Amino acid sequence: MFNDEERRHEQLIQEQQEILILTEQQRETTREFRRRSDRLLQDLEKDQRSYEQQIEDGKAEAVLMQQEEKELLKEIQRVEEALKEEDAQNQHLQQQVEVFTAVPERPVVFVGTKGSNAFQMKSRVVYPMEGGTALVTFEDEVVASRILDMKEHRVALGSECSIALEARRVQLVLPQLVEIDSEVSPRHILISNLPKMETETLLNKLEIHFSKKRHGGGEVEKCELLPDSEDVVITFVESDVARGLTEREHHQVELQRTEQSVRVTPFLNGTITGLQTRVAVCRRTVLLTGIPGVMEPESLLDLLEIHFQRKANGGGEIEAFLYNPPGGRSSALFEGVSAA
Repeated sequence: MFNDEERRHEQLIQEQQEILILTEQQRETTREFRRRSDRLLQDLEKDQRSYEQQIEDGKAEAVLMQQEEKELLKEIQRVEEALKEEDAQNQHLQQQVEVFTAVPERPVVFVGTKGSNAFQMKSRVVYPMEGGTALVTFEDEVVASRILDMKEHRVALGSECSIALEARRVQLVLPQLVEIDSEVSPRHILISNLPKMETETLLNKLEIHFSKKRHGGGEVEKCELLPDSEDVVITFVESDVARGLTEREHHQVELQRTEQSVRVTPFLNGTITGLQTRVAVCRRTVLLTGIPGVMEPESLLDLLEIHFQRKANGGGEIEAFLYNPPGGRSSALFEGVSAA
């Protein structure tokens, strides 16, 4: 009997120890779970702070951009006022010129023989259009003159509705005399006589060829296409490469899987030191003003074009038509304009 009691007592003690062990394991599991929860909460707080910081940075950047935009608008306004004052001082202008013009900042390409001072420049005038206006270019300048002589035009919109427009001349200020200080760039060459091919492929081929020393080249910093002339300008890192290449005018370059002769000439850096302007009247282009936004721009454009194509309305064949609806912002580009 005594032995049975001892055995039960030992069994109870063993069960208690097992319970204590299980309890401790559960406590450790709970502590580990709490540690993981704390780490997750810390990570979430870090992510939240990072997200909030990104929002604050975005707001600060937006404020900075708004300030820069305001400063830019002020600068544009200052330039426009200066241009208006300059126009007012020109005695040959009989009325305010409604256009902003500038000599384009573009590379000057030498087109004369060696030792010549001849350069070729094309007039490119950016004409900012006000809202509710349109520019119409006719194929025949006689038609444009007739539209201007009529001055006021009534365009039917259908359902017995119509709008009244006014036709005005388009006057542009063009450069008449341009003085340029120029010098041969020691790090640039101008490549011409190039075939028609995909731009990126052409630039890669030229850069590879003229970067090799066996061709007289060197390390290339930049290779770019001139959009006006379709010629290519290569800029070298070192200043002693360009001169050696231009001493031999024609180079054989592998393009389109064949050796082709390209022309390499000096590249001139030019700075405008003097500018005189003159007034040019567009003989075939007419400015239409007072166009209200009474319908969708595309529909109104169609009606305007139809009206000014009809001979009964004094119109004729139209070469180009550009409409800027009220509140819109648009500009027209005039090239090769000659004085009237």
